[in-house]
Parts: sequence; C-alpha cells; structure tokens
Amino acid sequence: MAHKASAYVRNVLHNGIGRYVCQLQRLTIKFCKTNGGSRGVREYIEKEVVDFARNNPGIALYLKPRRHRDPVLVAEYLNGEREIIRAHDYSCEEVIKWIEHLRTRSGVPVVRLRKYWHTDHPSIQGFWTPFTHRPTEQNLTEFPDECLGKYASVVPTATEQVLQIAKQCGFENVEK
Repeated sequence: MAHKASAYVRNVLHNGIGRYVCQLQRLTIKFCKTNGGSRGVREYIEKEVVDFARNNPGIALYLKPRRHRDPVLVAEYLNGEREIIRAHDYSCEEVIKWIEHLRTRSGVPVVRLRKYWHTDHPSIQGFWTPFTHRPTEQNLTEFPDECLGKYASVVPTATEQVLQIAKQCGFENVEK
C-alpha cells in the first residue's frame, strides 16, 4: 500500500516576517556543448544566464559542461534538499520557467496538506461549540423535557403588553 506524505501548513524559518531570504542556495546547470538535446539550455546560457546571476546575487550559479549527457538543472536549498530536473529537449522559454520555479520554491518537499491552517500557539481553552456556555445540568436531562421544551419569548406578546398597561392605569379586575 502506497504511503502519501502529509503535513501542516508552515513557513520556512518564518521567512517573510522580517526580511525575505531566498531559499535557493546553489543552482548547477549541467549541459553538453554538442548534443542536440542541450540546445535550449545552451541558448539560455548564451542569452539569459548573465541577467539571472546579476538579479540574484545570493544564489551561487555553476555551469558544468559534460560530454554526451542530457542537460540537468540541480537546485540545492538552505534546508539541505536537492531537486533535480532533467531538461532534455527543453526550449529556452521552458528552461527559464523551470529555473524561475526552482528559484521561488522553499525546498520543502511537496506534500498533501492535512489542514489549510496551523497555529504555533493553540488555545488552552479548547474549541468553541454551541454548548460551551450552557449549564451542565442539560447533559443529564432526559429529553423531551417539559421545562426545557417550553418556548421562552424574549419580547412580551401584545396581550401581555395590554394587560400590563391596564394594571398601570389602575384596572384591577382585568383577566386574560
């Protein structure tokens, strides 16, 4: 039986609360100088790699030519994780998208979320329920109960209001 990893929502080292720290530590681009499958990676290196290095000074960028091998993008993150993407027959635009994807990731493995919220300081009072502030005697009551089954009106009815006005005016023989 396959086991799928699951976790709670979390942020890497509370990143973004103070200043933002890019989690990508090192990017290695491995390619072949002659192989046709490395054409898109070579085009990226010729046109875009200098701008990427200039815009991201916190990322160590390595270019590693290898003879007769498929191109590979290797990303190493601050938490020690590595992600390897095989870039065989990718166009320059696809290489740009994958490198941007690697740059913006945190390095945490992609997992199924158990809940979409998480707190580091859970409440010691417990969760609120509709019965939180009710008297505890209701827990032992046998239902249906005459006392608890009656409708308790908050606003007096029209008949009750007329009777109250009559009593205030001095009529004492007023009945329902």
